[in-house]
Amino acid sequence: MSSAAHVAHADHHQEHLHQDDGKFHLFVQIAMILAVITGVEIVLIYLPLAKWFVVTSLVVLSVVKFLMVIFWFMHLKFDKAFCTILFFIGLALAGGTVAALLAIFSAHDSVPLTAQAIYAEKAAAAAAAE
Repeated sequence: MSSAAHVAHADHHQEHLHQDDGKFHLFVQIAMILAVITGVEIVLIYLPLAKWFVVTSLVVLSVVKFLMVIFWFMHLKFDKAFCTILFFIGLALAGGTVAALLAIFSAHDSVPLTAQAIYAEKAAAAAAAE
């Protein structure tokens, strides 16, 4: 190999290392942002705020963290759009499955049978008293 080829190869290798170093710093910055968001979430829970505001804020912050993780740490930002679309199709199917399971097995259905009979008797007695 000629010395010019060695120099070109070394320059390319050095450029690749510098590019990886930049990504490393980006990932560290994103991890710090995620840690700050987590800290805000923890503090938000203990502040005397309206429950609807706390829940809404926690949901928004969780969605922001979720999107940051999937786009940078799962490399969806650097992937083809087709892979991102496939990911979100799977996410929508999983979300639909969870919603269906929650609807099927609600808290009302998890009450033991003996307690259901007691509640039915109380409801019948209350209806008869009216």
